[in-house]
Amino acid sequence: MNMMPGDLPTLCKSGVRSRALVEAALCPQILLGMPHLTPFGLSRTWLLKELGHRHWLLLAGRLGLDDADFRTPDGNEAYAAFSALKIDARLSRGRPNAVLTIRSNLYRVSDTRTESLHALQIDGHDIGTVVLQSVFVARTGQDNRSIRRSLVRHFRTEGPVAESLLTEDIAALRLCNEPDGLPEREMSFQPCPFEEFNGAGLLYFAEYVGLMGRAFCQWEGQAAAQRLDRPLAVLFSGNINQGEKLRIGLYSTCDQKQASRCVIQRPDGSVLVRALFG
Repeated sequence: MNMMPGDLPTLCKSGVRSRALVEAALCPQILLGMPHLTPFGLSRTWLLKELGHRHWLLLAGRLGLDDADFRTPDGNEAYAAFSALKIDARLSRGRPNAVLTIRSNLYRVSDTRTESLHALQIDGHDIGTVVLQSVFVARTGQDNRSIRRSLVRHFRTEGPVAESLLTEDIAALRLCNEPDGLPEREMSFQPCPFEEFNGAGLLYFAEYVGLMGRAFCQWEGQAAAQRLDRPLAVLFSGNINQGEKLRIGLYSTCDQKQASRCVIQRPDGSVLVRALFG
């Protein structure tokens, strides 16, 4: 569906506003400019935010909703929280005025988890893929530490279940278990509620990846840019409240591929994120 800017005021007043705007948000082609790029290519943080948004919209469509307003059976807000992801894409191919094409496919991998596979092209050339896995959660209390898995209205379990594309990566990340001993390198960071937290009041999954990118930049300087084109697998296991600090640590590797192992923890040592950087 193609829309010119002049169509938007009429569209926003019409009864088809939500559906038409969702279709526009899922347009497969994006003209790359400054918001999408860094000096080293496609912005990994922007890309994850964009694909996370598309995942939510596709999931809402699968559930028959006009938009991504997920609700628990008792009417409270629920969220499709990202539990794992893998990026295997040559982000350095991004450049101003190039066209990024995103082909997305949403599929169910269990009764509670859904994945989306996003195939990426720049000017018609394949640059790789991103896989996102989500599970529905909701707050059981007043803060973000009360987030737990949740049922949602309209969730459908019928139909085929596909094999997860993240099985091996999740298994490798879980083998890391809790980090023991001191990290080889470490950085602390206090996220800002005006920047890193999303509209649900949660520290957004893409920001965790962005924080690890900051840490590698501090540890390795511009040599860290080489990691942008290497595979990255991440496993998420919690969230934080506004005002809490995070510790980002680099630990000795625990996988056969000798990828760099990065862990994000609360000050009390509880692990929120495990990642393997190629």
